[in-house]
Amino acid sequence: MQTTLKTDITVKDICKGFIYNELEGKGLFGLSGKLTIQPEYQRNYIYASDGGKREMAVIESILKGYPIGLIYFNIVSENKLEVLDGQQRITSVGRFVTDKFAIKDDNGMEQYFGGMAKDKKAKILETKLLIYECEGTESQIKEWFKTINIAGVPLVPQELLNAIYSGPFVTLGKEEFSNSQNSNIQKWSSYIKGSANRQAFFERSLDWVSKGNIDDYMSFHRYDKNINELKKYFNSVIDWISSVFTDVESEMSGLEWGRLYEQYHKKAYDPAKVSKEVRKLYGDPYIKNRKGIFEYILGGSTDTKLLEVRIFDEATKRSTYSTQTSKAEKKGESNCSNCTTGHDANKNKVWSFGEMEADHVAAWSKGGKTSAKNCEMLCKTHNRAKGNR
Repeated sequence: MQTTLKTDITVKDICKGFIYNELEGKGLFGLSGKLTIQPEYQRNYIYASDGGKREMAVIESILKGYPIGLIYFNIVSENKLEVLDGQQRITSVGRFVTDKFAIKDDNGMEQYFGGMAKDKKAKILETKLLIYECEGTESQIKEWFKTINIAGVPLVPQELLNAIYSGPFVTLGKEEFSNSQNSNIQKWSSYIKGSANRQAFFERSLDWVSKGNIDDYMSFHRYDKNINELKKYFNSVIDWISSVFTDVESEMSGLEWGRLYEQYHKKAYDPAKVSKEVRKLYGDPYIKNRKGIFEYILGGSTDTKLLEVRIFDEATKRSTYSTQTSKAEKKGESNCSNCTTGHDANKNKVWSFGEMEADHVAAWSKGGKTSAKNCEMLCKTHNRAKGNR
């Protein structure tokens, strides 16, 4: 890959013909239309997502005469460039010059570019940028892009994959799932963690439809002219979740819904009964892991390990052990009730405290409480074999 350093391009030059798309949240063009600010392999604009601190910092750096770092352009053709690195900074400058946001002046007052003093305007517009123009094959350009750490904000895995497999499929996918203005975002956020700008919904949709093989799926569909399969599968999962669980709980966000859909979507559920059971489990003080409630219900309410039911405290276990052992020694039998029955070889064995585990006499799933009255000590073999009986 060949590179040429340019030192005569100013902020004013960059901002000629600058367009920012509010709907898609990205800068589009600059340099009088010659520069594509956000080619398909680039991430969305994220400098405004922290309340504007980062984009304001870019402008303040320029006003103080601080360098804002090297910028890299990819030479696509004789009259066409695209930003390889620096689109966040360029978009920040373009947004400010077109009055999309304000900075604070020395008195803490908001100041838009249009209302600034002429000398400050000139300082910004006449600032020269350090720009490398790069020329190489597609694979060289994208390999270089993958190594870049943009302004201290590393690319997330999906942003890298978008870069590697840029094309019509990624374009359509980002339009659907990476658009923060999409009216479905609020509903999706109930089940998926992350933001549209950082590709959370696009990544999850791909993860679900590909059964975790995102890389292979994107490679195969790179040049597809539609994302019908992707949207259909994604919406099927979302619709299934919302039909089974009519109440939305905060713990639902980020669960492995793709796996759960594949495992349970062919089973029939009564939404009213499911809702009632969810409320009951949410009100149970012995449940430590509320996130496990949903898979617990989907699986027939049998796997209590998903709930991490609160165990007996140390004092209760030692008290129970002492009582059981004292009674067992008087009777000359094992202090594990299961060992005393049948023809167990350990029917007279007195186990040490460390060789035993606490268990619910009446299973928690059948209404048994985690209390001293419902605690018994069993040898580890019998306790682990007992399960949920």
